[in-house]
Amino acid sequence: MTVSCIDLFCGAGGLTHGFVQEGLHVNAGIDLDSACRYPYSVNNDAAFIERDIAEMDAAELDDLFTPGTIRVLAGCAPCQPFSTYSQRYDGKSDHKWGLLYEFERLVEGVVPDIVTMENVPTVVRHEVFHDFVEGLENLGYEVWHDVVNCAAYGVPQSRNRMVLLASLHGRIEMIPPIRSEDRYRTVRQAIGRLRPIEAGESSPRDKMHVSASLSKKNLARIKASKPGGTWRDWPRHLIADCHKSDSGRTYPSVYGRMEWDKPAPTITTQCYGFGNGRFGHPEQHRAISLREAAILQGFPRNYQFVPPGEEVSFKVVGRLIGNAVPVDLGRAIGRSILRHIDECNVKPVRPKGMRRHRTQRSSKRAV
Repeated sequence: MTVSCIDLFCGAGGLTHGFVQEGLHVNAGIDLDSACRYPYSVNNDAAFIERDIAEMDAAELDDLFTPGTIRVLAGCAPCQPFSTYSQRYDGKSDHKWGLLYEFERLVEGVVPDIVTMENVPTVVRHEVFHDFVEGLENLGYEVWHDVVNCAAYGVPQSRNRMVLLASLHGRIEMIPPIRSEDRYRTVRQAIGRLRPIEAGESSPRDKMHVSASLSKKNLARIKASKPGGTWRDWPRHLIADCHKSDSGRTYPSVYGRMEWDKPAPTITTQCYGFGNGRFGHPEQHRAISLREAAILQGFPRNYQFVPPGEEVSFKVVGRLIGNAVPVDLGRAIGRSILRHIDECNVKPVRPKGMRRHRTQRSSKRAV
């Protein structure tokens, strides 16, 4: 049976690319960030639609699916409101807090066969998530969700994510981990063969293999750093003033080097900066390159992020890479969907009377 998928909040295409590698056809990706257009469309056989889903009607989304197919609606709403990095964040003052309600609205209007969502683990602490799950269950979906370790699914990175799967056709859940802890992919296995470069240098054959420049002091700091170590290993004259205070002593992983024979730390949107986390190369005196960060997120080495001739922006491309769903996690989610379709002998369903138009929300869900 043919499957058609739509990827909401598609970003640069991490989830879509994982689906494609598993043989799932993705019709379109939707995102508000115009910088996603080139990498999404050039690397995936799918249309890119630059839209705010809050302004998208369910009928418009419904028309993007191929008629007569098993319809899969996927989405990874921006996680900033739910992240532990945003503890001071007042989600009710920002429209991103309500994007899960917009996701739910579109599910109610389209009623796809299968729904999947990926987000940070702390999303489960928030009312909006429980409202989302309750809304799915009220529509007749069987819902599974749990926090998964991406390294157990082939991602060369220590990254925990909440994955949700829901189906109108019976029980659905994530496939079991495919790697044990002693077989996690390592930094060496992922990026160990890339051409050596220096801080501020780019590879002549790959403009994405570029490392940010380092100040004289930061160059001295990384030379004093050892894989897996911390700034506490440095001579005192190199330690930043903020780390000498009581509050700064609780951040040992900033200005750190990765270790060759372990998975990388969680790749963030600031992963190209040596001072932003444990993003120092294991042995070269520089932060990891944008290409190395993308590979650690599971993107193929030839994945294109910037049009030919266009300058590479660390800020823009770092955001695309750090916000992406790891490709190998996308593959595992796709494999879980395919297993469910096979085991439950899924046929497309269009429940009558379920399609709805955009309606005014109750005050509880106003954002």
